[in-house]
Amino acid sequence: MEATPATRDVERDTHELKRIEAEIRKVIVGQDYLIDRLLVGLLTRGHLLIEGVPGLAKTLAVKTLASTLHIDFQRIQFTPDLLPADLIGTLIYDQKTGEFQPRKGPIFNHIVLADEINRAPAKVQSALLECMEERQVTLGDTTYRLDDPFMVLATQNPIEQEGTYPLAEAQVDRFMMKLKLTYPTRSDEGEILDRMLVEAPIHVETLIDRPRLLELRTSADQVLLDAKMRSYIIDIVHATREPRATGFDDLADLIAFGASPRATLFLARAAKGLALVRGRAFVIPEDVKEIALDVLRHRIVPTYEAEAEEISTDQLVSRLLDRVPVP
Repeated sequence: MEATPATRDVERDTHELKRIEAEIRKVIVGQDYLIDRLLVGLLTRGHLLIEGVPGLAKTLAVKTLASTLHIDFQRIQFTPDLLPADLIGTLIYDQKTGEFQPRKGPIFNHIVLADEINRAPAKVQSALLECMEERQVTLGDTTYRLDDPFMVLATQNPIEQEGTYPLAEAQVDRFMMKLKLTYPTRSDEGEILDRMLVEAPIHVETLIDRPRLLELRTSADQVLLDAKMRSYIIDIVHATREPRATGFDDLADLIAFGASPRATLFLARAAKGLALVRGRAFVIPEDVKEIALDVLRHRIVPTYEAEAEEISTDQLVSRLLDRVPVP
């Protein structure tokens, strides 16, 4: 049976994504989950918050992904003394013209790595709000559009609290997904030891330019999300807000606040992106269930009762996913 043009396009796009993945794997051992989600975020215009203890290759994975793309990349080390101007830029007075001229900050890049984002104070974190949501920066009286693509990949360390500033709820909600990384397996750690014990330069090939990346994003937009899948996504998000109304009485006392409509939109986009990464032109329930935890874990606020019982938001989302009927 001859493949349709749509099928051939998906095969070509997936092949290109696999090539990017292969280049990343030249440097990164294991971390299938992280690599998958980086590709999904890249395809769906989503900002990612990556949480994990030091040494799990969070920063290295992002830098390697950027190396496979022929676009601008900037790493910003967030520190307690960072100022908003260090991020977005400022106005400089020109004595020759007698006017203020803009000096754009490092946020004016296609991919921005905000390393250890929770080490910067709230005023710096807030400076990211306009950039991430509106994709623009205001300097003085002038607003500058950020180039497309624009993607913020932020990392944070969950175990070290001294000298950190927790992200505000409004800030966290701008991230499409919050990823939680775990330690590598024993076999993966052995391969890390073999590969990294003696330092040697690893060449990562640049595969995708900006126009081609925009084409891939258009392909992700065109992945089919039928009426049943749309209804399934809405059911999941709605259950986080009103668990009692959906028959989950035992969860009603454990969830203080559920996910907003932004979660519905992000879950639909992320499911489309994951389907394309998996080589399909349509979304299936498994795509939604697999990506839902990453989209919802930072959007649900547990009650004091849940915290007292040491029930995490991950556990709450997992319980909801187990109970919401699958189409």
